[in-house]
Amino acid sequence: MISLIVVLPFLSALFITVVYLSNTQVKRYAFYTLIGVGTPAVSAVLSLLVAAQLLQGAPTIHQTLFSWVNIGELNIEVAFMADRLSVVMIAFITLIGTLIHIYAAGYMKEDPAYGKFFAYFNLFMGSMLLLVLADNPIMMFVGWELVGLSSYLLIGFYHHESANISAANKAFILNRVGDFGYIMALSLLFISLEGNGFTFDAIEANIALIDTTTLSIIGALLFMGAMGKSAQIPLYVWLPDAMAGPTPVSALIHAATMVTAGVYMVARYSFLYVEIPDIGLFIASIGAASALFAALIACYQSDIKKILAYSTMSQLGYMFIAVGLGAYSSGIFHVFTHAFFKALLFMGAGAVIIALHHEQNIFKMGGLKKELKLVYITMFVATLAISGIPPFAGFFSKDAILVAAFASEHYFIWGIGSLTAMLTAFYMFRLLFSVFHAQAETTHHLHVVPKSMTYPLILLAFGSATVGFLGLNEAYGGTSWFNTFLALPDVMHHISHATEYMLGGLNVILGLIGMSLAYKMFATQAREAQTDSLLKKVLINKFYIDELYDFIIIKPLLLSSHFIAKVIDPKIFDGFMNLNVWGYTSAAALFSKLQNGKVRFYALYILAGVSAMSCYMLFKLGVL
Repeated sequence: MISLIVVLPFLSALFITVVYLSNTQVKRYAFYTLIGVGTPAVSAVLSLLVAAQLLQGAPTIHQTLFSWVNIGELNIEVAFMADRLSVVMIAFITLIGTLIHIYAAGYMKEDPAYGKFFAYFNLFMGSMLLLVLADNPIMMFVGWELVGLSSYLLIGFYHHESANISAANKAFILNRVGDFGYIMALSLLFISLEGNGFTFDAIEANIALIDTTTLSIIGALLFMGAMGKSAQIPLYVWLPDAMAGPTPVSALIHAATMVTAGVYMVARYSFLYVEIPDIGLFIASIGAASALFAALIACYQSDIKKILAYSTMSQLGYMFIAVGLGAYSSGIFHVFTHAFFKALLFMGAGAVIIALHHEQNIFKMGGLKKELKLVYITMFVATLAISGIPPFAGFFSKDAILVAAFASEHYFIWGIGSLTAMLTAFYMFRLLFSVFHAQAETTHHLHVVPKSMTYPLILLAFGSATVGFLGLNEAYGGTSWFNTFLALPDVMHHISHATEYMLGGLNVILGLIGMSLAYKMFATQAREAQTDSLLKKVLINKFYIDELYDFIIIKPLLLSSHFIAKVIDPKIFDGFMNLNVWGYTSAAALFSKLQNGKVRFYALYILAGVSAMSCYMLFKLGVL
């Protein structure tokens, strides 16, 4: 079952591609929908069956398909591992991924490249499942790179517009920057293990062979890869531009696949990171900075999808706070809950965009509460969840992270997380009130939203409201079942129930403050931010980070490229080659005088040669 979970989406992508490129006369929409949506659904059922085995107490399940590379000490097998961490991941990846596929069937129905879209979409699913179920770092890296390829194909899906291709290139290149660190970490890790195996189990068993300094370098380089894949400072700038792809792509990237890969990777190497708490603190600090940074930008964006994109970056920051401080289970718990409400938010946003004929500016919407009642109700649930309002899922997972930060006495990180919680509630309710409550400037002529796009929202809303109870801890009458099931090496810090109630209450109060501010400013009349102050101008323009990168990286590269093309290449490289050519030409002209076709010259050469040879012989004999 484990191999089928991974292989089926790849086979589906291949099969759809063959049919798409052929002239086979089939009912294309029905065929692509059946294969494209059915395959993830089968993987979801198989994932639940595997999860059920582990829930019943089965040990970690390993499956080896074949040996791929066997050279000296390097033995890489195509093998899968289903442990408690990976089955949690594949369960929500396949379940939520299936709902997004159903949604995509309605969203992309009129697109002429419908089949190609589902080929890419299933490739994306298979790549993420390979990444999660890999038994060794090399296979995980293969999935990691295939996720990057899939995102490139899907972000640039509307390739007739150059801006979309630029966005795809940006995502691909920035991820390669992070992946340079990742592959350097794997190389150093392999060398340090001295041939004692390169599966995750073998690495964990032999981690004591590696000294702390080397471990710190490996941990930092691994996180460099996570910075790119999970859009953390400074490698985050691709994520907002990734909204160029179709909305179902955004939902899949942000909820169930690509951006969660970095958090999963750190949790997978938790046995390594517990040995290097200083690198963990660095990870948590980057997470806190990214969370606050993205939340501030989201407060002044007007594109509905970009608001949600910066929201994802901010929530990922919370996850990295958790895994950086050793609260690995809490980080994965927030990955789990976030998948439900973020998929719901993107899919709800997509429904609004379709209804308004692809309008994405929230200040050109307004008054949609009655016309899109189901979309409004479900997005309202998701907004409560991400804002940390109990009893919705986001409250429990976000509260666990902030409690971990407070209990570990990293009060500055806790303070940033708490401030970000208030900003999250503000910008999310700003979006909700502007789209659904505020008075519309014009009368909307709504496009009919198909049921395949609205029914999945109901299931995701139910999950957003309930899955948080899986992690209910003792303070709230639970048993921390989620954390217990994962059994990750969490760094434990004691904290009283009273303190936990105080922190949870503070989070709720901050969320309500953010909600109240948004209601006061946007519930009746949506007001787009005016650039009447330097701070607003900076936030609207996203701290000018893209412009900064353009100034310090892109322009110098372009100038150096022009210098090489105009000076170095023609004057030095071409000059050197031309000098060689001149030398050979001159030599050829000289030798051509010897080979002139005149017999008397050849006789002279023969005579000169015989004379020289004769003189040499006479000299050797002592005659001369």
